[in-house]
Amino acid sequence: MRSELPEIEIEGTEYLFDINQLALIEKDRPEERKLFFDEMNDCGTHYEFVYNLNSKRLDPLRTQEGIDAYIIGKHSFANVKVPRIGEIDPQGISKKYNCSLDDIRKKSDFEIMVNQEAYDLRVNKGVLPTIEIAGHTFYVDLRMDKLRPKDDFLSNGIVFSDIERYYDLEKRTYTIPYNSKTHEFQELDYLNLKELPKDLVAVRFLSERLLDRIGWNRTYGFELTHGLVKNGLKLQFAATNIPWKKTFLVDLIKSNLKAEKQLKKAAEKQQPIQPKQSKGRRM
Repeated sequence: MRSELPEIEIEGTEYLFDINQLALIEKDRPEERKLFFDEMNDCGTHYEFVYNLNSKRLDPLRTQEGIDAYIIGKHSFANVKVPRIGEIDPQGISKKYNCSLDDIRKKSDFEIMVNQEAYDLRVNKGVLPTIEIAGHTFYVDLRMDKLRPKDDFLSNGIVFSDIERYYDLEKRTYTIPYNSKTHEFQELDYLNLKELPKDLVAVRFLSERLLDRIGWNRTYGFELTHGLVKNGLKLQFAATNIPWKKTFLVDLIKSNLKAEKQLKKAAEKQQPIQPKQSKGRRM
């Protein structure tokens, strides 16, 4: 955090603006109370949000839905307007987004902070984001709920609903077994796995929400610009290859081999002793 951050007062409380967090941070309680700009309504010339006077926090639900005068007076809420980021911290935004002070005067925060070429291609021209997976290009196609392989119409691709249990909520990524020949996700027989897969690779890529923010916003009813100022906008991505030795399969295979060995021992102990057959009389 810079030694001297711009200050702004909201309903009698002093806040510091941090360009790196895109947030207003309460001066006296910097770790406890933060007002994030991506939760405010971007009105172009300024931002608006509903402020709880008791908790001194932004109310996301009321900010989205709005409140009337009765609610404001009865429950200690306030409609708050704050200047755009370019006015609050022109030096900070200029340094972070490599723009001139003249750009800041003429353009909105959105125009400065979001790649306008990528936005035009995605929104106005319908260009889908792409991701490279093990040397092959896929389209991020949320309408079809999949990563759709380019120039391979026989492949089913990677269907998001098929890989839900491979999602890491904390990292916001999927890590899946992938067949580079069929360009598809391929499930493994985990119960009987005795060695690392030789014909499959492990790949990791971002969630569909991060791969196509505009498509996600459109699908789930958000404003098309929602989350773009904070997270930016890209149309090209690449998956990461993960060595099998760095996945949970190593421990799983050890466990499977151990279980197989125990089953064999148990089977040998339970095998009945064959009685000697005596020669009977011939009929």
